[in-house]
Formats: sequence, C-alpha cells, structure tokens
Amino acid sequence: MPTQRYYLSIDDLAKARGQINDLSFQGNSPDSFAALLQGALREPALWRRWRAMQPDPDAVDPALGASDPHATVSAEQADMHTDIVVTTNLPHAVLKHRLTLLVGAHWLLHDVKSA
Repeated sequence: MPTQRYYLSIDDLAKARGQINDLSFQGNSPDSFAALLQGALREPALWRRWRAMQPDPDAVDPALGASDPHATVSAEQADMHTDIVVTTNLPHAVLKHRLTLLVGAHWLLHDVKSA
C-alpha cells in the first residue's frame, strides 16, 4: 500500500474517549495523543488487547492487526480543536479502527494525500 498522509481533527481532545475505557486515550495534550496513536500504528499491541476482549478472538480479521513501523503522527492545538497529521502505509480501515479504539467517534477526516 502506498504511503498516505491523513489530515484529521478532534474538537475537544480532553473529552475524546473510546468506548472501552482500558483501551481509550486518557490524556488531554496533543503531544500525548500523537505519541499514543503513533505507537498504536507502529505496533499491534493495542489491536492485540482489543482482539483478546472479543467473544471469538480467532474470528477477528487479522488484517486489522497490521502495523507500520515507520508511521508518524503529529498533533497540535489550533483554536478550540486539535489538528492531526498521520503519515502511514496502513489502509484507512486500520487507521479508523485504531482511532475509534482510542477516541471513539470524536475525530474527523478532512483530507488524504499521497506522502
């Protein structure tokens, strides 16, 4: 998969949480979120923890566990929201899954470009 740059935002990072508390982002700074998401994209640990919580872990699509050791994430506060740039060769479905685990539906994709 070619490397893509995803441009996202989160309206209120301090309130952005996923549905599973044990997997959810618990911070409030853009830097801590960027570090957490970058780690979740580079290593499959978050996905493995989520998979183990499923009723039938063996039935979970292993493609969702893909990782990109070169993924980068930057985040910065901009007015009342946080702007995020993710550069990765992971498919959108994997990025979406990891974001949803971390911050639920509190993120918005604005654009995708080739990196």
